[in-house]
Amino acid sequence: MTPFVDFHCHLDLYPDYEALVAECERHSVYTLAVTTTPRAWARNKTVASKTKYIRVGLGLHPQLVSSHGKEIDLWEKLLPETNYVGEVGIDASPQYANSLSEQKYVFERILKACSSQGGKVLSIHAVRSVPLVLDMLEKYLDFATNVPVFHWFSGSPTEARRAAKLGCMFSINDRMLHGSKTQSLLKAIPLQLMLTETDGPFTTTNGRVNRPLDVSVCVAHLAREIGQDKNDVQCLIFENLRRILDQRHRSK
Repeated sequence: MTPFVDFHCHLDLYPDYEALVAECERHSVYTLAVTTTPRAWARNKTVASKTKYIRVGLGLHPQLVSSHGKEIDLWEKLLPETNYVGEVGIDASPQYANSLSEQKYVFERILKACSSQGGKVLSIHAVRSVPLVLDMLEKYLDFATNVPVFHWFSGSPTEARRAAKLGCMFSINDRMLHGSKTQSLLKAIPLQLMLTETDGPFTTTNGRVNRPLDVSVCVAHLAREIGQDKNDVQCLIFENLRRILDQRHRSK
C-alpha cells in the first residue's frame, strides 16, 4: 500500500510524543516533524534517528523570533546535521509586526545558509507575507540545490502561480480545502507540486486534534476537489515526495 505523507507536523508538541512517533512507524506515515526553535533539535533528532518514516526539520519559527531570534547562530551551527528545515519564514500578522525587521534578517540568514550548503528541503511559513517571502526566495535561495515548500499556503492564486513558476511546492492541509477560494487556488497549483500535511496539533477533525495518520482525510478531500480517485492522489503525493528527495540527493 502506498504510504501517506504528512509534510508538516509538530510531533514534539503532542503530550504523547514518543507514542505518536511509534504510531507513524506502525502505519507507515512519512512525516516531517518541524521544530520551532533550534533548542528543540537535539531531542527530536535523537528520537527520529531510530525511525524509518520520520525526518526532523531544523526550525526557527517567525512568531518566536522576537524572543528567540538570537538563536539563529545556533541554528546555523546545527544546519549541517540535517537536510530538512522548518518551520521558518515570515509572519506579517499585526501581532508580529514589531518583529518583522528581525524576522527578515533571520530568514535571510536561513536562506543564505541553505544556499551555501545545498540539498535542503524547507517548510516555509508565510502569513500575510507571500510576496515578501517570494522576493526573498528569489534573491537568496539557490533553487537548483534546495526545495522550498509552502506550508498552509494562504496567498492568492496569482501568488501561487508565481511560486510554482519559481519551483516552490505546497503542502496542503484539510483546512485549506473548505474555503470559498479552494478551487481557484488548486487550479493554480500544478499536481506535481502538491504534498499533504496536518499541521497537527494545530488542526482538528470533528473536534479531535489531528495526528499524522489523519492526513488521509486531507487526501480524500483533495481527491474530491480535483476530481480524481483518492488512491491515485495518495500515489501522486508519495511520488512527489520521492521526486523532491531524489532532487535533493542529486544536488549534494
